[in-house]
Amino acid sequence: MEAMAYGAGKAGGAFDPTAFFQRPHTILRLISRLFSIVIFGSIANEGYVNRPDEVQEFCIFNRNQNACNYKVLMGSLSLLCCLAFLAMDVYFPQISSIKDRKKAVLADVGFSAFWSFMWFVGFCFLSNQWQESKPEDNPLREGWAAARAVIVFTFFSTFTWAAQSFLGYRKYKLGADAALFSQDYVDPSLQDGDSEGPYASVRSRGDDLEGRDQEGASSYQGVNSETGGGYQEY
Repeated sequence: MEAMAYGAGKAGGAFDPTAFFQRPHTILRLISRLFSIVIFGSIANEGYVNRPDEVQEFCIFNRNQNACNYKVLMGSLSLLCCLAFLAMDVYFPQISSIKDRKKAVLADVGFSAFWSFMWFVGFCFLSNQWQESKPEDNPLREGWAAARAVIVFTFFSTFTWAAQSFLGYRKYKLGADAALFSQDYVDPSLQDGDSEGPYASVRSRGDDLEGRDQEGASSYQGVNSETGGGYQEY
């Protein structure tokens, strides 16, 4: 089985587009991106209305400009974040450093949880402003469908980003478990009570060779009768 680190194999593998777009994490990012486009487009096209006797347009949510500005900002930033995370997912299997992978996964978990919270705040804010809206401010009910679509997709975005954070947390747990397994690894040769390990036989062979060299050196003894010299034992 291929070694895995934070949900991906070793760096240098070939990119498989089919497998990539079938991943639950990728599907959730694409859905979140679609929701952001719907929210941003609905506010930009039909989020500002006026009375028949007025020229200036106001936000459809209780004429609160902050409500529309908040959703436009959230929609555009969320769209950019989805694209950035998709790019990171493509590049993630090529990261060879375990520490860099861990940082990327933690960033995914943190940002996804943050966006889930912000979308929930936006849902509560828009629902309140929609209830406070006065019928006389929009007697023709222009943009009502768009306003309701913004509220609904804001609510759904809360769960899509929360699911992304959960999947990122699962990847983090996979990486943490793998790290603990490698730290607790014990050499099987040491479990049999052999304190010397596989080097014991090599060391004993070295001792035998050393003893043989000493015996061979002692055999070269003798006295030269002509010069009076001789070989010394070492």
